[in-house]
Amino acid sequence: MPMIHPLADVEKGAQIGEGTRIWRWTHVCATAYIGRDCSVGQGCYIGPAVVIGDRVRIQNNVSVFTGVRLHDDVFVGPGATFTNVMLPVPGVKQPPQPTLAHERAMIGANATIVCGVTIGEGAVIGAGAVVVRDVPPGATVVGNPARRIK
Repeated sequence: MPMIHPLADVEKGAQIGEGTRIWRWTHVCATAYIGRDCSVGQGCYIGPAVVIGDRVRIQNNVSVFTGVRLHDDVFVGPGATFTNVMLPVPGVKQPPQPTLAHERAMIGANATIVCGVTIGEGAVIGAGAVVVRDVPPGATVVGNPARRIK
């Protein structure tokens, strides 16, 4: 059974896996899916149609918007953000761009992942990096815009 803090807002219809922990002040939308044995820290937002695999660790104050899929064993540091549109224009509705983080990807604190990118298996995103293009499996990227250092 999942552990959901009484001050979390998990909308009816959200699917939460066995052993998952959701901490206070986190909002999980109705069509979100969170796998087994995950931890979602306090103050997070998990948007509609987000898919989160098993054993994913999401630290405090992370925003995961529509179109994002985090595969198994992904780590997301505190304050990281996944954007949901390429060019935000007030009053213009845009379809979300799919954003993927493959198995064992590690995303540092306060990183920004621009929508539409794919983070490869085992890739490392440095703290504060702004990821604007795909990251190959096993690569390490840092900076703004993120550039490969390994």
